[in-house]
Amino acid sequence: MWFQKKQNKKQYDRNEYDPVIRSSICTGEQAVGFRNKQTKKFEEVMLIKSKRDMEQFLKEYHLLEEDIKKEW
Repeated sequence: MWFQKKQNKKQYDRNEYDPVIRSSICTGEQAVGFRNKQTKKFEEVMLIKSKRDMEQFLKEYHLLEEDIKKEW
């Protein structure tokens, strides 16, 4: 009871943000985050180094891979 780990449920406003993968053309480095629909500003959440990282992101934000747009 006293020392239980808190579970953080991460959420984002679906009406205000789109989930996006940003990929570098030169290096192939990928970062995943959210882009504001109004300002088009990208907020990086994490760097994708492996498939496991992507799975973790999808699980944390309750998304499907089809929901995420990819941009270069």
